[in-house]
Amino acid sequence: MLVSREFDAGLAGVLGLLVGSFLNVVIHRLPRMMERDWAADCADLNGQAPPPTGEALTLVRPRSRCPHCGHAIRWYENIPIVSWLALRGKCSSCKASIGVRYPVVEAVTAAFFALCAWRFGFGPQAAAWAAFASLLICLFLIDMDTQYLPDDLNYILLWLGLLAAALGWTVPLKAAVWGAFGGYVSLWLVFKGYKLATGKDGMGYGDFKLLAALGAWLGVEFLLAIVLLSSIVGAVIGVVLLIVGRLANKEVPMPFGPYLAGAGLLSLVLGPAAVPALLPFAFPFR
Repeated sequence: MLVSREFDAGLAGVLGLLVGSFLNVVIHRLPRMMERDWAADCADLNGQAPPPTGEALTLVRPRSRCPHCGHAIRWYENIPIVSWLALRGKCSSCKASIGVRYPVVEAVTAAFFALCAWRFGFGPQAAAWAAFASLLICLFLIDMDTQYLPDDLNYILLWLGLLAAALGWTVPLKAAVWGAFGGYVSLWLVFKGYKLATGKDGMGYGDFKLLAALGAWLGVEFLLAIVLLSSIVGAVIGVVLLIVGRLANKEVPMPFGPYLAGAGLLSLVLGPAAVPALLPFAFPFR
């Protein structure tokens, strides 16, 4: 049985490497696709011709290229982690640096896939939780880079969470529905209260949708724990960014989405059963 679990985890980890490579594409391209769509919509509303966008951009086309010299990445230069190590983190054509984030995303995704297979077996339940982790990794990094939380990803996460609950893979469906409702409304009330008090927007609507999606996966009783875990994640991220100097400019706003996404990932790592033991005061009705 143990050998089977190890095999399942190893197989899922290899699959996770491949998915992680695709997540890098999503993280890089989806915000640019959104910006192109917004620019076209604005031009249409103003009765103007759409702005020139150059080559069509989707999640699968064109082929991945070096952003510095335009070199098309060959298949053997796109093997997760291995190619980055073989190329020593540099483009084979212009020798420009390739960010370490690419292999890190691939390795982290592989680790989450392996964890899901180890915990749930190699099956649909593990696949659902692996998708949960993949979507949160994308949301975490896209929001860190651009302060966008794409609706496309938030809604997939939300509906997949409700479907998983309906199939009996996570929490009871009633808890998932109330979790989605409570997650959205709770942050909406905080947003409205902050705006009434200061006249400023404290967060975006994407944050409401993300907490709603996490509520759908973990249930309504987890909402307070998610917020508390997000505070811990935020403190860790803040310290790291201070160390690397990215918080030197106090005028740059810090998005809340990465903290929520990090809390969701941390909940998966710990396991839903372990979170109440870690934060018992977040579950007053247990």
